Amino acid sequence: MDIRQTGPLSHTISRRGFAGALAATSVFQAKAAAPSKAAETVTLGNTGVKVTRLAQGTGFNGSARSSAHTRLGEKAFHSLIRHDIDHGITFMDAADLYGSHPYLRNALRGVPREKYTVLTKLWPRTEYWNNYSGGARAEVDRFRKEFNTDFLEVVLIHCLMNDRWTSEMKRTMDEMAEMKEKGAVKAIGVSCHHFGALQMAAASPWTDVLLVRINNVGKAAAMDASVEEVVPVIKQAKAAGKGIIGMKIFGAGKLTAPEQRDASLKFVFQNNLVDAVTIGMLNEAEVDDTIARIDKAVTA
Repeated sequence: MDIRQTGPLSHTISRRGFAGALAATSVFQAKAAAPSKAAETVTLGNTGVKVTRLAQGTGFNGSARSSAHTRLGEKAFHSLIRHDIDHGITFMDAADLYGSHPYLRNALRGVPREKYTVLTKLWPRTEYWNNYSGGARAEVDRFRKEFNTDFLEVVLIHCLMNDRWTSEMKRTMDEMAEMKEKGAVKAIGVSCHHFGALQMAAASPWTDVLLVRINNVGKAAAMDASVEEVVPVIKQAKAAGKGIIGMKIFGAGKLTAPEQRDASLKFVFQNNLVDAVTIGMLNEAEVDDTIARIDKAVTA
């Protein structure tokens, strides 16, 4: 028996044709449901750690265990993270400095541990708000408790400000390597806010992952040096198998115009400078906007 449709476009669809039409529809729906480029899984260098191309930053204007994200309050923060998860963004960028560990723990409650990835950072200085151990073992153990997890995918030394860090922070580096060997951490590395520190990180065999300040503008938009200086160092690190995560893609809030944001994303992705980027999106609309811009930048 045939299924017929009448009208100006009337035609006959056989059972086989109808099944084919359904199959085509299913393929279309599968394509429509495919992850965005921002939500695609990438690997950080040679670490084996898989992350989404976009990370949810949680430290905009962060200091002393507070940030614009934690200041949103638990309800808004929870809504933001769940919106990320619903849109396939499962890479979470935290830090002790931001105070975002308990906020993320609560927002991710009920999400299977294998469904998201955590990067966090150790503040390597004693401050009024931070009693630095001088190493990393105590900090990493505390971080795992704060996240209620046996392991963390990535732990970085936060905010390196000079080119002497490999000697000044040897104990921290040794203890981080020990925690990696024990499986408490999957990959270790640094977050750089100084060009000399970045150069040392790119050359050091200790670093698995670098969090680097990169955009198409340079020092005027919160980079460590000019674009012409930073790019070769990033390429050196990538060639050595290090995972590269870009930060300050929007210049720490300086690149606000849509065309500026698009230009920065295109520069970073089309020149293959990073594996992933972290952006401190503060609400659901910013998440949607960033996903759309990354999709456009990666596929251009």
